[in-house]
Amino acid sequence: MSSPLNGHEAELSLEDVLPASALPSTHGSQTAARASVNANANVPTTMATSNPVLEEGLRITPVAFPAEVESALASLLPSDDPLDQPDFSTVDYINTLFPTEQSLTNLDDVIEQMRFKVQCVDEDIRKIVRNQTHVGQDAAHALEEAQDAIVLLFSQIREIKQKAGESEAMVRDITRDIKQLDTAKRNLTTAITTLNHLHMLVGGVSTLRGLSSKREYGQVANLLQGLMEVMDHFKTYTDIPQIKELSDEVKTIREDLGQQIVSDFQSALSDENAHNFVPSQQFAEACLVVDVLEPAIKKTLIKWLIDRELVEYQLLFTDFEDTSWLDKIDSRYSWLKKHLIEFEQRLGPMFPPAWEMSERIAIEFCLSTKFQLDKLMMKRRNEIDTKLLLHSIQRTAAFESLLGRRFIGLVLKQIKQAQAIAANKIDDPSNPFYEDVGPQETAEKDATKDAVNEGDPDPTGASSPFAGLISECFEPYLDIYIESQDRNLADLVERAAQDQRTKGSANAAIEGSAVLHSCGDLFMFYKKCMMQCSQLSTRQPLLALANVFKKYLRDYATRVLLASLPKAATSSAPASLSASVASISKDLKDFSTTGLIQNFQSFLKEGDAIKLTNDERVLTCTILVTSEYCLETTQQLEGKLKEKIASNLNSQINMGPEQDVYHSVINSCIQLLVQDLDAHCDPALITMTKMSWASIEGVGDQSAYVTSLANHMKQSIPLIRDNLSSSKKYFTQFCVKFVNAFIPRFLQHLFRCKPISTLGAEQLLLDTHSVKTLLLDLPSLGSNVSNRKAPASYTKIVIKSMTRAEMTLKVVMSPSEPRDAFVEQYVKLVPDADIVEFQKVLEMKGIRKVDQTLYLDHFKTTVPQNAGTSMLSPGPRTVNRAEESRIKKLENLIKKRL
Repeated sequence: MSSPLNGHEAELSLEDVLPASALPSTHGSQTAARASVNANANVPTTMATSNPVLEEGLRITPVAFPAEVESALASLLPSDDPLDQPDFSTVDYINTLFPTEQSLTNLDDVIEQMRFKVQCVDEDIRKIVRNQTHVGQDAAHALEEAQDAIVLLFSQIREIKQKAGESEAMVRDITRDIKQLDTAKRNLTTAITTLNHLHMLVGGVSTLRGLSSKREYGQVANLLQGLMEVMDHFKTYTDIPQIKELSDEVKTIREDLGQQIVSDFQSALSDENAHNFVPSQQFAEACLVVDVLEPAIKKTLIKWLIDRELVEYQLLFTDFEDTSWLDKIDSRYSWLKKHLIEFEQRLGPMFPPAWEMSERIAIEFCLSTKFQLDKLMMKRRNEIDTKLLLHSIQRTAAFESLLGRRFIGLVLKQIKQAQAIAANKIDDPSNPFYEDVGPQETAEKDATKDAVNEGDPDPTGASSPFAGLISECFEPYLDIYIESQDRNLADLVERAAQDQRTKGSANAAIEGSAVLHSCGDLFMFYKKCMMQCSQLSTRQPLLALANVFKKYLRDYATRVLLASLPKAATSSAPASLSASVASISKDLKDFSTTGLIQNFQSFLKEGDAIKLTNDERVLTCTILVTSEYCLETTQQLEGKLKEKIASNLNSQINMGPEQDVYHSVINSCIQLLVQDLDAHCDPALITMTKMSWASIEGVGDQSAYVTSLANHMKQSIPLIRDNLSSSKKYFTQFCVKFVNAFIPRFLQHLFRCKPISTLGAEQLLLDTHSVKTLLLDLPSLGSNVSNRKAPASYTKIVIKSMTRAEMTLKVVMSPSEPRDAFVEQYVKLVPDADIVEFQKVLEMKGIRKVDQTLYLDHFKTTVPQNAGTSMLSPGPRTVNRAEESRIKKLENLIKKRL
């Protein structure tokens, strides 16, 4: 079988073998669509079956459409026929049909197929062209029909609009006479009503004058009420002289009636007639008339009556009387209770219930009492002590509560509403208490100004409407109460500090770790003070008390908790920590608590190792648990204070700094326990460095120093864990901080073990694995619960750090030759390879200084110089020069202050 035809041979075959009509001029099934596109574009097509040009033997180039058109055709008429492809190649197509010379035997059949396909495409094109000739005619016909429909619709709308206008005119003609009759009826009704009102007004004015002169107030009240309603009808007719004259006459009669009734009350209740006065129906009816008169008349009469009832009180409790002082404050309240009973029995039935005369007398009594007490306390401030002040406030609060249960507070609400309207400068003539603000209203405004300004209708937040009406006068003097509580708290903290210094750590191991009793006493005292002060005031005094609380929270943290921590057991320590803290807190009042904590923590970093006894460990745990309790209770205290204090002062309650203080005390306790445990590990680590690791003859069980470490931890950890059983998260912190301090020091001591033989490195590796296991079991060491697991974060720290030590020892065990392999082994096993550590590994390996240079040079070429940070960073007991300088500056500052 020969090879397929090449392009030149294919072209020869087309010209020589195929008839002109058999050559494909279009692309298969898409031919009709492409021809349609050409037809719509009015482009002459060359896709006829018998083309003259083709018959003459000229080459025809197929029509090429843009890519967008080809894509659209492919989506509309998908086809896999090669003739439909845009990149159709004649040569490739012929080679496909006739791959060999033998296949040319089917040439006639292929030509027939091609002719048939061309005929089908031509027929499709003819149909498409014929269909396109009728499209324009159909569109024109549809447009004409739409225009005819629009014309018809406009004509129908015009007819409907015309008929609607005719209907409206017909209805207007029908109802014209009815509207005229309605207007006439309305005018006639208004005229009759106005004449009737005028008749009533003229007759009522004459009758009212006669009844007023006879003091028949019962009939006057009813008639006057009706006349006022009639006068409302004539408000629009005041420009008529007769109407204006009648209106002026009614106004004059009302004024005369007001003066007459006030005069009658003053005459009947004057000093010479008061004892013989008997309430009568006439005076009760006169009060009904006052309700109909101008509000100023009622205000004047009520004020005169209240002042008359309190004349005796003003005389009995003047500034010069012994009964006026705070120790006799009960006598004031007893007088009012007795007087109100007499007033309600004797004169109460004469006044309408809506006047609330008893409540008004009580309110005026409270305001007058507040004014008198305020003036007295200002003059005799030096005589006020806490006991007297609290007694007065408690008795006053009880009296205000009694008034709140006796009266509904309707008058007080009206007063507050009036003051709120006045504060907002809103005219409200309907309010009888709005205009003519006199001395009584001025005092009432003072009593409720806080409620108006703060938008709180109840200044004290209490349920009784009378709460604070008198007791507010004590608020400026509550600083005496605050100062007293300040002294009491100072004594309480001093007793707690003294008791803690006396007791120390005695019997601490027996009693176990628990919250100090002094801490509970402190917060119980806080609760009592807060409840007491919130009943007295919820404004500035409560805020001042909160500041006192904050002060003694800091004092308790420094003078009791921090000062009780065990001191450093070294003679080289700068000073006793307890004495240092006590001295600083006593003499340096302006020195911040945070500075004291930092100063104590700097002492922990200085000097020799700290070693504690079991009693001191328990005491440290006790202080930690107490600090945690103080921290949580301080958060609750802050929330309670924010609930009780006035809303505008809520943002000023912040005990975040005090909570930070107790966080710092907790951290100091944990640091002290860590350093104690770390210090007891020093002898074992020193023993490890002093062993002759080059002369080890065999690998056996773990070394004695590992057993010593395990024994000490088994003795210390259970004691600390049991005493921190209520503070498990801080025990976990202790464990994490300990391993973070111990493991770097273990690595430092490990590098001091040199030189090390291979057997020595194996023994050290065994010991390191034992230490790793010991540290992993540290949180549950000596626990009765066998399946207790250490926290995942703690386990991750131990494994990561101790694995580095194990890998280092594995490097020491490997042969030092060849050098390249040894260096690569170190870089592979030890993450974050460091040149300093590598040099220490070389020393552990026993390589001479001269030979180390070659290893170090190769290491430098293998590992970048900025490789990871070494694990041999200074431990918590190592202080750099900048830290030492800062601590010395702090010590010098303290000495200068002292």
